[in-house]
Amino acid sequence: MAVIAASVLPCSTSAHLLPFSLSSSSSSSSYVPTRSCRVAGGGPAVSAMAGCGLVVRLGALRRRKVLDLGVLSRRSYYSGSRSGSALARAVWKQEVLWAEAPVADIGRASEQHFQLVLDVSGNRELMDGHTRPGQFVQVKVGDSKPVFLAIASPPNVAAKGSLEFLVKSVEGSASGLLCSLGKGDRVELSQVMGNGFNVEQVAPAEDFPTVLLFATGSGISPIRSLMEAGFDAHKRQDVRLYYGARNLGRMAYQDKFKEWEASGVVVVPVLSQPDDDWTGEQGYVQAAFAKTKGIIKAAQAGAFLCGHKEMAQDVTALLLADGVPKNRILLNF
Repeated sequence: MAVIAASVLPCSTSAHLLPFSLSSSSSSSSYVPTRSCRVAGGGPAVSAMAGCGLVVRLGALRRRKVLDLGVLSRRSYYSGSRSGSALARAVWKQEVLWAEAPVADIGRASEQHFQLVLDVSGNRELMDGHTRPGQFVQVKVGDSKPVFLAIASPPNVAAKGSLEFLVKSVEGSASGLLCSLGKGDRVELSQVMGNGFNVEQVAPAEDFPTVLLFATGSGISPIRSLMEAGFDAHKRQDVRLYYGARNLGRMAYQDKFKEWEASGVVVVPVLSQPDDDWTGEQGYVQAAFAKTKGIIKAAQAGAFLCGHKEMAQDVTALLLADGVPKNRILLNF
């Protein structure tokens, strides 16, 4: 599910549930406004990187903090404490409008994730609201807490009446409740929110030969939406996706890798705890990128990130150090 994760909320798997208190919703299919929400939460921003050389290289840039991005809030910031840890705070003040939608399909996407498809064909606002990869919605079942989910499908799927999501199943949580639903069950979801990825920053393709994509866990959701919406990857010289998970069993969308490769994206799976027979990249996404990055022309490169905060921080620092302009290191909020 996405950290806002999210992913700034969860792209990572640990931050999907937020302590929101919303007014009760209506059972009608039209939107019902509720009170706006304020959220505060977070924890230490501790680097997951290994290797002294890379840590030294990043040291001067580590103050740039980035939250998990699978699903996100409108505004976010970090404030450091005396102990050196960072506290994440997010504020969402947009009015939330609720509508009902039935589950069109649901099934396993990995050992931990479910693919959830909602039928929004009866709601023109939802069909028209998804205009850019990286946008998200809030979803809830009855009086459950809302879950912030990045939309995993491209906008043209919404225009046909469906929204797809990657949801992490956590027992006893609101996301776990979503994963327990069956076809035909009904949920409530908000209007489509967020600005999404600013793809125009790396257009036209001929002027930006290198585009790098980074995702961990359910942070793959908005990145999938981006790739399947298309950004002329086949017209660029170097387009890579660094996609991290604990092992292959927890890596969603493996059945789509060939499709993404055919569109011009080189897929680099990175496993932090692989099986003994794994011969691909091991460890963390940021370390795999640091080892093999080789950016052709940094000043003409761009990047899209969604995932754990440590990955986003460290990859951002590496990109800035190599000369990639800050305004072309793009998050989905």
